[in-house]
Amino acid sequence: MAEIGQKTLLDSGWLAARSTDVQLTGTQLTTTHPPTSPTSPWMEAVVPGTVLATLVENKVVGDPFYGLENETILDIADSGREYYTFWFFTKFQCKLSGAQHLDLNFRAINYSAELYLNGHKRVLPKGMFRRHSLEVTDILNPDGSNLLAVLVHPPDHPGSIPPAGGQGGDHEIGKDVATQYVEGWDWIAPVRDRNTGIWDEVSISVTGPVKIIDPHLVSSFFDRYTRVYLHATTELENRSSWVAECSLNIQVTTELEGSVCLMEHLKTQHVSIPPRARIQYTFPQLFFYKPNLWWPNGMGKQSLYNVSITVDVKGHGESDSWGQLFGFRKIESHIDSATGGRLFKVNGQPIFIRGGNWILSDCLLRLSKERYKTDIKFHADMNLNMIRCWGGGLAERPEFYHYCDVYGLLVWQEFWITGDVDGRGVPVSNPNGPLDHDLFMLCARDTVKLLRNHPSLGLWVGGNEQVPPADINTSLKNDLKLHPFFKSQSENITSVEGLSTAYKDPSQYLDGTRVYIQGSMWDGFGNGKGGFTDGPYEIQNPEDPFKDNFYKYGFNPEVGSVGIPVAATIRATMPREGWQIPLFKKLPNGYTEEVPNPIWQYHKYLPYSKPGKVHDQIELYGTPKDLDDFCLKAQLVNYIQYRALLEGWTSRMWSKYTGVLIWKTQNPWTGLRGQFYDHLLDQTAGFFGCRCAAEPIHVQLNLATYFIEVVNTTAEELSNVAIEASVWDLEGACPYYKVFDKLSLPPKKVVSISEMKYPKSKNPKPVFFLLLKLYHVSNYSIVSRNFYWLHVSGGDYKLLEPYRNKRIPLKITSKTFIKGSSYEVEMKVLNKSKKPDPKTLTYKNNFAVRNDDSDFDMTSLEPIPDTRADLKQPTGLFQRLYRQFSRESDGLRVAEINGSDGGVAFFLNFSVHGAKMEHEEGEDSRILPVHYSDNYFSLVPGEEMSIKISFKVPPGVSPRVTLRGWNYHHGVHTVL
Repeated sequence: MAEIGQKTLLDSGWLAARSTDVQLTGTQLTTTHPPTSPTSPWMEAVVPGTVLATLVENKVVGDPFYGLENETILDIADSGREYYTFWFFTKFQCKLSGAQHLDLNFRAINYSAELYLNGHKRVLPKGMFRRHSLEVTDILNPDGSNLLAVLVHPPDHPGSIPPAGGQGGDHEIGKDVATQYVEGWDWIAPVRDRNTGIWDEVSISVTGPVKIIDPHLVSSFFDRYTRVYLHATTELENRSSWVAECSLNIQVTTELEGSVCLMEHLKTQHVSIPPRARIQYTFPQLFFYKPNLWWPNGMGKQSLYNVSITVDVKGHGESDSWGQLFGFRKIESHIDSATGGRLFKVNGQPIFIRGGNWILSDCLLRLSKERYKTDIKFHADMNLNMIRCWGGGLAERPEFYHYCDVYGLLVWQEFWITGDVDGRGVPVSNPNGPLDHDLFMLCARDTVKLLRNHPSLGLWVGGNEQVPPADINTSLKNDLKLHPFFKSQSENITSVEGLSTAYKDPSQYLDGTRVYIQGSMWDGFGNGKGGFTDGPYEIQNPEDPFKDNFYKYGFNPEVGSVGIPVAATIRATMPREGWQIPLFKKLPNGYTEEVPNPIWQYHKYLPYSKPGKVHDQIELYGTPKDLDDFCLKAQLVNYIQYRALLEGWTSRMWSKYTGVLIWKTQNPWTGLRGQFYDHLLDQTAGFFGCRCAAEPIHVQLNLATYFIEVVNTTAEELSNVAIEASVWDLEGACPYYKVFDKLSLPPKKVVSISEMKYPKSKNPKPVFFLLLKLYHVSNYSIVSRNFYWLHVSGGDYKLLEPYRNKRIPLKITSKTFIKGSSYEVEMKVLNKSKKPDPKTLTYKNNFAVRNDDSDFDMTSLEPIPDTRADLKQPTGLFQRLYRQFSRESDGLRVAEINGSDGGVAFFLNFSVHGAKMEHEEGEDSRILPVHYSDNYFSLVPGEEMSIKISFKVPPGVSPRVTLRGWNYHHGVHTVL
């Protein structure tokens, strides 16, 4: 028998077939003629997912992510909507007893559907962003075996793609309440089925006579966050024909060490619900004294409490239950008078926003908890604190928000409006939004109810570079108006009694706790008035973001640049003709124009030059010889480019800027621009440039003024610290060394320390390295470390080319921990070059522990037992390293890499692979994703760095870690 409160996912065992290939009705499919196997025309279906995801999975069409194969797939504009209208079929077991009820739930479909269950028809109305919950108690089969068929129709207005492409194609998709990117943009090719399908979770859930619907949790704060109240309101539906006498319980627990839960609150209320009635019930407030608060990434811990609500019905026992992780936090924002930018506060503390724009995880909507976890943790790894869900993408899913809650990413969620499609495109598009404004608002309200309990959700925005049509905008403003307590004048409300006496309970609002902004360039974003004042979106001179004229306004919602991935990703996603690097065409004005191959052009490659403005940044290192050379030099540029963008903004924290969002952090497709990691989940060096620049306390070089600066974004003063600045040349000498000590760094401030005297001194080297370290004087623990490679004004990096031949000796010590398929590897890398100057005591790079830093937790993992002593050893330069990893010595494995040269071990990067040493050309041996505490790092003579690496290994695969670098291009292979 079914269990009350149980939700069962229907995420496997689905079949699919094109509707025109099925000659049976929905009634027949779910009674007398169900499909029994994936034989033509039926195939195994991807649910959740799209029609195109199913076709790709079954190899009916090519992989639209690979090469030019998307061009071989029929577009819906050419095929007609019927071609992508599909049946989806599955079976499920459910047998009810007594007063039990069953709901069949679709969290989202695109775009509309007819549903047949055991021969009975139901309709799932139009709208991509609405939930469907159908009570099907009366149409279940008595034996418990149930047949379900769903006929899914594409959007009503899928549009067509003009020959020149464009932003959102011909903009027709804007007539529907659906995602708009699917007609193509300047960063993605058109999605042929326009994301038709059952694209989100399908489930069945069992209740008793009374059902809990959409509880709303809100916290209010008093006496400087020491007295906190939890407000909760829920809807209750009595499905019976008699009065339901209910005991309604709310319970709050917090998890302690070792999975032990501490009960914070348990409150029981009696409620009577009339027959067939749906009521709203508000609990009495629950009081908490000094609860642990939820903080964004970089500001503190992400403390979460388990809130559960259950309802028991007299004579029937438990009828339904609901649970949610909830964080106590208050988000406020206002337009800052000093900068004109929107300034956010969390729990009363100003937060300088450094975040990224997000489209969606995968353009075939193959969404999963595992992928979301990686995506969001990557953003936390980069030290970002906000993600903007762009209006042409999705209302993101609860799993996305769950991991934003866990990792501390504030979310800016837009509704489904873009300037290009909704009134500001080329040609000018329809300004009236979707044809059905009521449907838009139904989807908007349902989305708010789906997401509002997540502490990470920071604000609602009407649209991207556009405001919604006037009536929709007015409705959103009204529905999402702030409760008076959450307005700036809320200081007048000094007690929960005053709050509840003067106003209705905040949990009775649709939201009431987050600001609604009508568009992404209004009210504190861009110029605040809707002018196209975001961008730029191209390669920059690294010093430009530090200059006063780079950007005029206080908060830039979009600034973007390049994003070529590593060579292995190019080989994995393109045929050989796509491995051809761009031609470097010299122009009369001295600049270089890059001419990419057709496959790169199709994948929206963004050049590393801007003729007339920016010289080719890859060519600064010398003309690349082949794909590996090009991609490695591109990683050097990626690192510099994104570090400079974020450091330039941070340099003017509060004096000129309140925040910036990078366009964009990733691609939902195999695009070649604007990304910190590629669609295969391998990071570019820009990822680690961002991680460096966005750390909460950061030492940096202002590339426009050559002043050393320290940024403290935290609420604590940092005292008794010092900065060590050392310059290293290509011969391994240290021509400049200086310590700036006795420093105190006030909270929420940027402090200019001193101008760098090098390279203004006599006879500077044309290319040199600068290492900055901010450390505690008491114990030499590192707070921030920042490594630059620089050239003199007007110069280039071409002297780094012969530097590749230097062989710098290294010592590598490692320890590996394993738990199931999860590996944690701690690698210590030492540059064994002789230190020219023994004064420094920071060479071990013992980093100070951040209070909020829980990225790499090895405490639950066990050391790997040594079972490989007799493995055949590989030959070559690094066989000693392999041998050391093949045995265990007090838990540590040590290797020596001999080299006769001294100097900086430059641009080292780790990667993880399957242990097979020989691979076919183009075969991708990488294990992905991998989380690194740092990568693309450099070590000066005598310096040591500890890198933590974590990953999961596919079944049957033995991992090896490879270390490569500018001086180590053949790679150091280590089998774990």
